[in-house]
Amino acid sequence: MKIALVHDYLTQRGGAERVFELLCKRYPDADIFTSVYDPKRTIDLHDRVVHTTALQNVPGASKYFRLLAPLYFPAFRSLDLQDYDLIISSSSSFAKAVRKNPTARHICFCHNVTRFLWDTRNYLREYTTFRKLYPLLEKIFQQMRRVDLNYSQEPDLYIANSSIVAERIQTVYKKPAIVINYPIDSKKFVFSSEKDDFYLTSARLISYKRTDIIIEAFNWLGLTLLVTGEGPERKRLEAQAMKNIHFLGHVSDVDRTQLMSKTRAVIVAALEDYGLVPVEANASGTPVIAYGAGGVLDTQIPGKTGVLFNRQSPEALQSALLAANSIKWNYRKIRDHALEHFSEEAFFGKVEQAIGIT
Repeated sequence: MKIALVHDYLTQRGGAERVFELLCKRYPDADIFTSVYDPKRTIDLHDRVVHTTALQNVPGASKYFRLLAPLYFPAFRSLDLQDYDLIISSSSSFAKAVRKNPTARHICFCHNVTRFLWDTRNYLREYTTFRKLYPLLEKIFQQMRRVDLNYSQEPDLYIANSSIVAERIQTVYKKPAIVINYPIDSKKFVFSSEKDDFYLTSARLISYKRTDIIIEAFNWLGLTLLVTGEGPERKRLEAQAMKNIHFLGHVSDVDRTQLMSKTRAVIVAALEDYGLVPVEANASGTPVIAYGAGGVLDTQIPGKTGVLFNRQSPEALQSALLAANSIKWNYRKIRDHALEHFSEEAFFGKVEQAIGIT
């Protein structure tokens, strides 16, 4: 069977790219396609050949890839995938548009419906540079929504990473989706039953991650908080934080793994469509304190693997922190739950059963 793996763009390293990296490892003989590729800024594909579109030749494309939004659909339609028996796309927007041979199957790992088209105002809150262009963007996006709906019919099967994403696919694209929670690379995480006296939050420092809530809660409680990650909100957040809060910026995977295993709990205040960080924390034997909406409802067991709070407010987080401190956590069971449900083996077992690969 000849397999093509397709991703929207390989210009960053986020949760979607980590999932695509696992797909590439699982299918080492598959050919890889994307619109724009920057090997210095994304997942490590070693010596694999990555086929790109004409957008690769646009100056600055890998850095300013969002500005090329109207060009991606035609770019993906131009890819020649007629010789492939199975196409596996990893998409939050454009890759689902690829054309296939009528006898081939197209499986789309859909991380979300195209957010900037279907949730434009909230999306622009993350990218304030574009906010003032909203009137112009809305006219362009009206046309692109029709195109997105058209090409959303291309995949033969949608796989969603969470129940909330499956609901969006059904609502917006009118297509059913099966839910298979995405895995973490369990071999990258180490277990420790010995926890140090600090808490950890690990995320891009952008507005929707709501790190401001976490900082305000820890300012009041005085507990030690370590913050990893970079982003446009960092200076503002640092100005808000008291001396018990430490910003580490970008940390290596090795250092982040150690922090995950030694922290008392990992804090998540964002509404995430899925969210790999809570699962990574659990794989380290660490409980999660998270806003109880979105993907964590699929991955966390309250009182067993974490504590959920029901409002995005410092007060709600403070209450959850105090509740977590009263629980005698079984760190080994937290890790076992993550490995049983969110390992690569569990994930690919479900995937290959769904798509008929044996």
